[in-house]
Amino acid sequence: MAGTADNGRMTDSVIDPGQTRLDGDVPREDGLVDHVRGALDAPVTLTEYGDYECPYCAAAKPVLDEVVAGSGGGVRLIFRNFPLHELHPYALTAALAAEAAAAQGAFWPMHDMLFAHQTRLSDWDLAKYATKLGLDGSRVIGDPAQPHGDKVEADFALGLADGVRGTPTLLINGRLYEGRFDVAGLRRAVAQVPI
Repeated sequence: MAGTADNGRMTDSVIDPGQTRLDGDVPREDGLVDHVRGALDAPVTLTEYGDYECPYCAAAKPVLDEVVAGSGGGVRLIFRNFPLHELHPYALTAALAAEAAAAQGAFWPMHDMLFAHQTRLSDWDLAKYATKLGLDGSRVIGDPAQPHGDKVEADFALGLADGVRGTPTLLINGRLYEGRFDVAGLRRAVAQVPI
C-alpha cells in the first residue's frame, strides 16, 4: 500500500487500486468544487477550460480521456466551464445543465452526453439528456439551473486569470500547455512534469 508524505503526494510507486478514489469533486479555495475525472489524488492535473458547443473541445475530449485512462492513476482531468456565448448561443445553458446535473450526482455522464450531442443543446434537448441519464430533466434547465450560474461564472473568472482566451485551453499542473491536442504530445508533456 502506498503512503503519503505531509504534502499529500505519494511516497512510493505502488498504488493499491482499492484505495484510489476515482471521478469526483475536490474543493477549491473559493468554496466551490472542481469536477475530477481519474484518480482524485493523481500527481499530475490537467485542467481544461472548455465550451460544450466548441467543436475543438469535442475533438479534445477523447484525447484527454485516453491520456487519463492510460496513466495508471498518475493523471487526473479537471473540467472548468468557459462558455463563449458570443460564438456559441447554447454554451452557457449547456454549462448550467452540466452543473445542475452535478448537483444530482452526474456531472461526468452529462458532460459526456453534451459533447456527444453538441449540435443539439436546446433546453428541450438538455432536459431529454438528463432524463436519459436518470436525472430530473426539469432541474437542469430554466430557473432551477440558474443557481449554478455562480459556479460557471467562477470557472470563467479563473480561466481569465489563467490567461484563457479560447477553448479548449489546457493547463498541466497549473502551467499553460501550448502543444498539440494529441495523445503522444500530451503524454510527452505529462512525462516532463516534475513530481
